[in-house]
Amino acid sequence: MIDNKNISKFAISIVEELQKNNYQAFLVGGCVRDLLCSIVPKDFDIATNATPNEIRKIFKASRIIGRRFKLVHIFNRSELIEVATFRSGDDHDKEGNLVKDQSGKILRDNIWGTLEQDTFRRDFTINALYYCPTSGKIEDHNSGVKHIRDKKIVSIGDPSKRFSEDPVRSLRAIRFSNKLNFKIDSNIKDAIYKKGHLLSNISNARIFDEFCKIFLSGLAEKNFRKLVSFGLNRYLIITNPNENAFSDQLINEALRNTDNRVKKNKSVTPGFLIAAMLWPELIKKSSKGGEINLRKFFRSMDQVLKSQQKITAIPRKFHTYIKDIWVLQLKLHSRIGKQPYKTLNHPRFRAAYDFLLIRERASNCNSNLGNWWTKFQKNDRLHQKSLISELKELNDKESYKKFGFTEELI
Repeated sequence: MIDNKNISKFAISIVEELQKNNYQAFLVGGCVRDLLCSIVPKDFDIATNATPNEIRKIFKASRIIGRRFKLVHIFNRSELIEVATFRSGDDHDKEGNLVKDQSGKILRDNIWGTLEQDTFRRDFTINALYYCPTSGKIEDHNSGVKHIRDKKIVSIGDPSKRFSEDPVRSLRAIRFSNKLNFKIDSNIKDAIYKKGHLLSNISNARIFDEFCKIFLSGLAEKNFRKLVSFGLNRYLIITNPNENAFSDQLINEALRNTDNRVKKNKSVTPGFLIAAMLWPELIKKSSKGGEINLRKFFRSMDQVLKSQQKITAIPRKFHTYIKDIWVLQLKLHSRIGKQPYKTLNHPRFRAAYDFLLIRERASNCNSNLGNWWTKFQKNDRLHQKSLISELKELNDKESYKKFGFTEELI
């Protein structure tokens, strides 16, 4: 059923080494699921009954990470494999006492258990599969293989209870459904509607991590549509796509652009996508009567980022990147004298130019601005000068109005 040729040799060697030391060891979770779905796994995780300290003694090139979730990273020159100890899913020790850290947080995930206990603490049946590359046998205690054949996302246990324990599971259900083209079980759908609001209690750092998984995997547009259908989009981005036709179209164009880049193996960054998806919010805060106020525009940038920061942590390195893209949208409209050369040499020019094209498509604007910049960046200095001299003031004015910019901004 699974061909070991599609599995990392390094991962197999770790499983074999653990087994040689009389421990149980299996490839687990997403990698097994993907192999059964004929998808090449991005990484390989291992589950074992060896404790982190025992694993560490066997593998010199390893380190224990985490406090609440103790795991072991085993590495060589090119790969890093994550190894987890079977967990019971219980929050009591052998004496029946709740296991807590110094702050009083329950540490249920560091209570070691058996394979059978570990399989029932996982989220969906298709993720609770354990494969032994030595014997070729799959441990399946929740009918995960059957649900893969049925192309269905099914919860382990009552989804309402499981989503209360971890609301992020609602986002994972949507992501797996689109990635695998599986249907979501009706009980899970009900739980998403009932428990989706609990996502507001999840840390912004974890939501940012989910944001990247959902929108930078090549299925951003499809994922966003399903998020909107469940009303979960508000827990990932502050912009309301239903605010107006432009907001909806701009978000769709930005997501489509990201998906196309992933398919072409081009680089993608959450900074660009956040800049694009937050643009309608920035325009709303800084415009009045269809025209943008320059002072409000610059003042609103930090306000919009701060509002978004409350739900998704945005790494500091992206703040300047995002604001540069926004400011360059104004400068791209200025094509007088030396300004076009300064704009072209800006380190964020390419990202800003790509966003300009997205804005044009979203607004159905025929301003010719994007086409002009396409020609300008491809030509030599002589042709660039002729492009600047051929500009007509009237056409520029029309483009400002269609984008909501006024001449005072130039």
